[in-house]
Parts: sequence; structure tokens; C-alpha cells
Amino acid sequence: MTDLSLKAVLDTAMTSEEGITFSVSDNWKQGRTAFGGFTAALLLSAARSLVDGLPPLRSALINFTAPVSSPPTLSGRLLRRGRNVTTVQVDAHCEGKLAATAVFSFGVAQDSHVVESLPAPAAIAPEKAEPFVPEGVVLPVNFLRNFEVRLIDGHRPFSGAETGYVRVWARHKDPEIHDHPEALMSIADLLPPAVFSMARKPGPNSSMNWICNFLSEDLTTKNGWWMLESRLTMAQDGYSSQVMRAWNAKGELVVDGMQSVVIFV
Repeated sequence: MTDLSLKAVLDTAMTSEEGITFSVSDNWKQGRTAFGGFTAALLLSAARSLVDGLPPLRSALINFTAPVSSPPTLSGRLLRRGRNVTTVQVDAHCEGKLAATAVFSFGVAQDSHVVESLPAPAAIAPEKAEPFVPEGVVLPVNFLRNFEVRLIDGHRPFSGAETGYVRVWARHKDPEIHDHPEALMSIADLLPPAVFSMARKPGPNSSMNWICNFLSEDLTTKNGWWMLESRLTMAQDGYSSQVMRAWNAKGELVVDGMQSVVIFV
């Protein structure tokens, strides 16, 4: 299949009695499954299509249960439409088997005198940062070719670093998707597991879940650039936990999340 941008994939949506089906082109693959951020974006798109009049996205709880190895069919249901928060569940099935499930919470803004933020750390401009993937290096994941990624701080995968940390600038190469909520949902999961910075040799991994809070109603950023950070919290017995954040180009924290990853290194 010809490579498709995320916007082009979303445009392939076909609705049937079973649910919504999307194409999965090879450029969104990560080993034998689709890239997790891509799957999350499809789940969000389905939720927004299935339920009318949703307020802004506030939280997502995503569980990756099996590889998305074929075009998924997504079905969902409205769990509750409250006065302030609307909750929607979406499941993705591949060949009749559950591959991923998500619970999205959409909420109206509330009046509050409490305001707190976590500004982005200082960083050089994206145009001045070096590429995350050095020239001549080919990584064994297809999905990265959909993005422009530049290293700000921290360590690349499998560099044997003393800490599991990396911070980058990243954006979709396709500008048509920049202002869509699905663009942020997919790119916020872009970075490899933070533990891989400490690993001394390559190896596979599998994300089990992803919990992320959306802290602004504005899910856009200047010229599509997001500052992404992934920081290892703990790694033991082949499992790791990490904190993942996304700031917009103005340095405002927009996504605050956590992920559990199975690692085979």
C-alpha cells in the first residue's frame, strides 16, 4: 500500500454495522503492529465521530492489548454524558480480536481560582537542533518517517546512558494534520521508551498502556512543533514506567502522561 499521512488515513474511514474501519499503511508500522500513537489517534477519531457535541478532550486511558497487525475496526459507546464531563469508550478489533481499548473523558471548562503550570525547560529553536536520528542511521521502525524530530537534550536509544531521559522537538511532516486533535494524540507517544537510553543493545518493546491528561482546550501549536519529553521512573523485571509530557511552541504544558512498557533488553 502507498504511504498515507495521518490525515489521509483518517479520510479512509468506512462505516459499517460493525463500526469504523481505517487503512493502515506500512509507514505507520512498528514491527508487527501499528505505532501506538497512531492507534490512539484512530481511537480518538472514532470517539469524535460516534458521539456528537463533545466538549474538549481532558483525559485518555488507553490499553494496548494485542498487535494492530491488520486494518482495525473501531466501535464505541457513550458511557455517560454528565453536566460537566462526557465519557466515551472505544474498542479496536483486528480480525475479530480486541487489539486496543480507550476511555476518553471530554469536559467543559470550570471556573476556578486555582491556576498552576509547569513551563517548558529552556530549549534551542527547532531549526537549530540536530536531527534525532543521525544521518545515515536507519531505525527499525517505519512510523518515524512521518515526523520531523530534533534532539534538544538527553540521550538517543541504546546509547548506554546513565539516565533514561530524552527531550525533542517534533512535528508531523504533513502540515494538513497539524491543527487536528489526532495530530497531538499521535505525536505525544512518538518517543521510544525512556529506558532505551540506558540500554546497551537494541531489543523489542511493547507498550501496555498510556494514561494522558490534556491540560488545554487549544491542542494546536505554532508551525506544528511540539516539545516532547520522556523520563524513566523505574525499570525492573522487564517492565518500565515513564512520565511523558508535551509542551506547545510557547512553552505551555498541554499533555501530561504516564506509560507502562514491557522491555526485552
